[in-house]
Amino acid sequence: MIPDIRIEDYNYPLTEDRIAKYPLPQRDASKLLVYKDGIPSESVFRNLPSYLPEGALMVFNDTKVVPARMHFKRDSGAHIEIFCLEPILPAEYNTNFASTVSCRWKCVIGNSKRWKDDILHYECPEDSPLAKMDLSAALISREGQTGIVEFSWKGGEPFSRVLEECGQVPIPPYLNRNTEPIDLERYQTLYAHIRGSVAAPTAGLHFTEAVLEAIRAKSIDTQNVCLHVGAGTFLPVKSSHVSEHPMHREPFSVSLSLLEELRDSGRKCIAVGTTSVRTLESLYYAGVSILEKGEAEDVAQWAPYEREYDIPTKDALGAIIDYMKERSLEEFRLGTRIIIVPGFKFRIVDMMVTNFHQPESTLILLISAFVGGDWKTIYNFALSNGFRFLSYGDSSLLFRNCD
Repeated sequence: MIPDIRIEDYNYPLTEDRIAKYPLPQRDASKLLVYKDGIPSESVFRNLPSYLPEGALMVFNDTKVVPARMHFKRDSGAHIEIFCLEPILPAEYNTNFASTVSCRWKCVIGNSKRWKDDILHYECPEDSPLAKMDLSAALISREGQTGIVEFSWKGGEPFSRVLEECGQVPIPPYLNRNTEPIDLERYQTLYAHIRGSVAAPTAGLHFTEAVLEAIRAKSIDTQNVCLHVGAGTFLPVKSSHVSEHPMHREPFSVSLSLLEELRDSGRKCIAVGTTSVRTLESLYYAGVSILEKGEAEDVAQWAPYEREYDIPTKDALGAIIDYMKERSLEEFRLGTRIIIVPGFKFRIVDMMVTNFHQPESTLILLISAFVGGDWKTIYNFALSNGFRFLSYGDSSLLFRNCD
């Protein structure tokens, strides 16, 4: 049954001065809140490895943020901001990034009412090398503040290069500032690898090579998943009841080797970030769809709550593994709209590293579900002890509270 949850019950007083506008000089110098057995305590992120159990499995999201925000200009002089959300044609990220003449994306369009049917041109000085690209944008369709935009350019460069030259890193709007040079490095994890996100998986921003080496020294196996983070991840819930909030689709991929380890190793699983949690917990329902229908289907938003599931987790993971082997696949690719709210049954993740999230967001609901409803204890402690909030803020290590 879909839970009846009022979003106003997941509010807390977040004032402007508590939002970290810039990262600290050192990634691992941020504070770390450790929540275990219902008790929060304070540490420093570089001490994270000392709190992790030896021989565990730690899973990172290795998606890479793309400079997805571009500024165009109408012949009338009006400025239009275009924020790329997800590829439409070609629909696969790598194929789209490899396009050399044109491509289409679903975009958020700033100042959209002033864009009619004319072709927009990228703003750059005439003597700039970018002028030779002659980058233009045509509006194919529109729905509110979003639309399908076709980009065209000259010179034979791949679209990934076009974005690198013409785009800006899309830092969150709540920072209330323009993108600056520091964001090019710091709004990206050290291990970012696969291009596609329009927002960083921010839990990973604290990790340094020294922290990663200390983690591996404890015989903790580190593996990656990839979920491309969409802009909707951080949107507040606007409906009074969570049941009315639509979750957006995000594509993810998981390796065969990780699936086999999850099924067979028995290790405690530590997820770095809510995106890793959503990816890992989506696997169970993907496996169930294979067992029951013979095909892998995108994970629906409310699938975990619509019925009771008695299929063991190992069997669900095993179904994905068999499905991949039958098709000679090394990567399992799917989409998920899963929403994790109080009442969710966690099947894979035991511990989570995560930042502090916006009030009345789906991420607060996920935290509450993970710690058995005790999210206010964590957030009150953070507020009372000078923790910094949101993307560039401090971090936490949460041990799951089991029912």
